[in-house]
Amino acid sequence: MSPTPGAHTLFRWVADRARMAPDSIAIEDRGTHLTYGDLYDRSRALSDALANAGYGRGDRIATISGNSADQVVLFFACADRGMALVPLMWRLTAYELADQLDRSTPSLVVVEDEYAELGAQALDLLAQQSNGDRRPPHISFPELADPPARAGDEPPLPGPAQDDDPILVIFTSGSSGKPKAAPLTQANCFWNNLSFSRTIPMTDADVLLAFLPQFHSGGWNIQTLLAFWVGATVVLERAFDAGRALELIESRGITTFIGVPATYHMMAEHPAFNDTDLSSLGTVVVGGGTLPVPQLQIFHDRGIQLCQGYGLTEASPNVLCLPARDAMSHHGSSGKPYPYVDCAVADPVTHEILEGEATGELLVAGPGVFPGYLDDPDATAATMHGDWLLTGDMVHRDADGFYFVVDRIKDMFKSGGENVSPTEVEDVLRLHDAVHHVAVVGVRDDRWGEVGKAFVVLREGGEVDEETLQAHCSQRLARFKVPKTIEFVTELPFNALNKVRRFTLRDREEEGTD
Repeated sequence: MSPTPGAHTLFRWVADRARMAPDSIAIEDRGTHLTYGDLYDRSRALSDALANAGYGRGDRIATISGNSADQVVLFFACADRGMALVPLMWRLTAYELADQLDRSTPSLVVVEDEYAELGAQALDLLAQQSNGDRRPPHISFPELADPPARAGDEPPLPGPAQDDDPILVIFTSGSSGKPKAAPLTQANCFWNNLSFSRTIPMTDADVLLAFLPQFHSGGWNIQTLLAFWVGATVVLERAFDAGRALELIESRGITTFIGVPATYHMMAEHPAFNDTDLSSLGTVVVGGGTLPVPQLQIFHDRGIQLCQGYGLTEASPNVLCLPARDAMSHHGSSGKPYPYVDCAVADPVTHEILEGEATGELLVAGPGVFPGYLDDPDATAATMHGDWLLTGDMVHRDADGFYFVVDRIKDMFKSGGENVSPTEVEDVLRLHDAVHHVAVVGVRDDRWGEVGKAFVVLREGGEVDEETLQAHCSQRLARFKVPKTIEFVTELPFNALNKVRRFTLRDREEEGTD
């Protein structure tokens, strides 16, 4: 066992910044300002308090909390001692949280006061389900200064934090089914942030607006941790609000942020957009999908550089990047692999690697790829093929090496023997002025095997009928791709990153036909 922390452990980031620029602002959180000196002092004090209470390497500390400076302090305390933070989604029900607590087996649960009742319900359910054997101690953030003694017969692992110690355990978004627990090691996060910095530079002069939820990998590993590494200021928001974001960009001189396509759509449609001074913005990042050309043009016309990309939790998450200079010439692409990331296209059945221009499943390898799902060897075996991570995403790689994400393999369906990509159909439906949100799934059909069904949310004041939308699709899509039925709904099931949970709609349809 090494007598010193691993070379790629993360606590040294705040230690270095506290030594170099202790008075620089690290975090602004609802009126509270933490300098880098404050962040180091609070993280080290919490690290010592947890160690004195018996916690150490290999332990997991779960939280039920919104975005907060307190959670950042706990993150770096965990990094210092080789422990893992398990940030749970506060949007879940008590039953769902109890299940995730059961699967992640934390030694301690920290519950923000706002979610005290939800946390208590989840812990009660966990105790009931385990006949009282599984109820870890829980406290609030203010009580962390004096944590309860660690329970259990197995002591923590010896020695200081090492590179392969998990620092985050993130439950996947569940876009293709039940969320799984994905540990990300300190080295995973180190290399992920290093590769990101080599493509979208950040310095101590940057001011980052951070509103992605901290229960997702993107809330940490897309810009936020990099900001702490380089000494930038993080303006931490509890959630995204378009008006609030525009106000902060102007008043705080925000230079960068990361959002999903819906983020930019809501900002562009906000009444204050045209009158807001956006001149402080440099390069901002789009994740979770590509922006349509009209929205790209809106931001380009304001002088804003949009970098688009692709990632997944199991890769820490950054995989592909499309710089702003290629946004128009390679529209629809997610770009090329980041530095230190290897990608391949493979036959989705045989996993045979395909060379040159090809269409198949995207495979990822490199130091950012996770070590496997927590206590789930079957799911890990189904996801890893040697050193390659099987993403479950169908992609096309063109002759110039740019990758285009076609769709989730599980979401694609065959109609009359032809493959249909729901994303392609959704993109066409969104071109209609009356359509606000849309999701397409394949449903069973006696004649064609499967046909498309579209779920459409209309814009306020928008009017259109099923036949008109089908005719609209027929002008741009082959006949077998046109949805056979269209259902108008008031809302769609979204996950926390504003991605539609197609499997929820698909399951509902299958239950209705059984």
